[in-house]
Amino acid sequence: MLDMTSENNFPIINNAYNAVYKPNKLSLGLVVPIENYATSPVPDMANHIKRVKLAEKLGFTAIWLRDVPFNVPSFGDAGQTFDPFTYLGFLAVHTKHIALATGSIILPLRHPAHVAKAAASVDVLSDGRLIMGVASGDRPEEYPAMNLPFENRGERFRESFAYIQQMWLKNPDFQNDFGNSNGHMDMLPKPSNGKLPLLITGASQQSPDWLAKNGDGWITYPRNVSTQSTIINEWRSRTQDAGLSIKPASQSLYIDLTEKPDEAPSPIHLGFRSGTKYLIDYLKSLEEIGMNHVALNLRFNRNDIEETLKQISEEILPKFT
Repeated sequence: MLDMTSENNFPIINNAYNAVYKPNKLSLGLVVPIENYATSPVPDMANHIKRVKLAEKLGFTAIWLRDVPFNVPSFGDAGQTFDPFTYLGFLAVHTKHIALATGSIILPLRHPAHVAKAAASVDVLSDGRLIMGVASGDRPEEYPAMNLPFENRGERFRESFAYIQQMWLKNPDFQNDFGNSNGHMDMLPKPSNGKLPLLITGASQQSPDWLAKNGDGWITYPRNVSTQSTIINEWRSRTQDAGLSIKPASQSLYIDLTEKPDEAPSPIHLGFRSGTKYLIDYLKSLEEIGMNHVALNLRFNRNDIEETLKQISEEILPKFT
């Protein structure tokens, strides 16, 4: 396993990034909507602000939003239904310290000038609480609606990524497939600490070396723990081979938490149904292999959602603080 000692701290980027991500530590967040909508692709978003505020009060470190422009039947999940940047601004007003994160903004479907300005605005208005996960997108049905090709989304992702980074500079001077800037104008506001954390989701149609060099972290998918360990170590080895400091890793996890703490796990989509004891053991195993954050998704959780949040806060969060 790679050296993850305390001397190898993650880069200093903004308040959210450095509160959520600590070497050798696992933190827990939640995916919005915080509700059960197992039988429909569309959540009702009832009590959504109440539950986000409760999550903050109970000690969860981050709230994660997805970028789902269209309700695509084959995808089966409309996400939180709101535009992510509009919703981030709304959440910034109603929360004080919880990190506001995207998992993830689909860069090829948006002009990077709009992404850069919207993201920096949220970050400043929330006092540095934005973590921006970005991705190339995996729903081909959305691209014709925007008159964009699905096939070259990897190239568009790289160009958008570079464009956004240029917009953090004062009077940027660059050429890019999305547009050029001659250094005689500027985009405001700038992020609260000069830049935003950009975490790449999956491969996003990029090479392993590009992923290791360019992202401020990695968002991946649930896997067998031993396989996950191998993948994280390979990614971090490439990062260190490039002469860069270690970077954090995140993943999502669907859970259906039962009232019986000893209940054995049974599989659900991208996760499992179990009691608290197995969930704690599983999360501990992720912490041991170098995972730094898990975003819990309660879409399939059968028990009362708010009681489940309190149960996690009382029985699980103290194990990871």
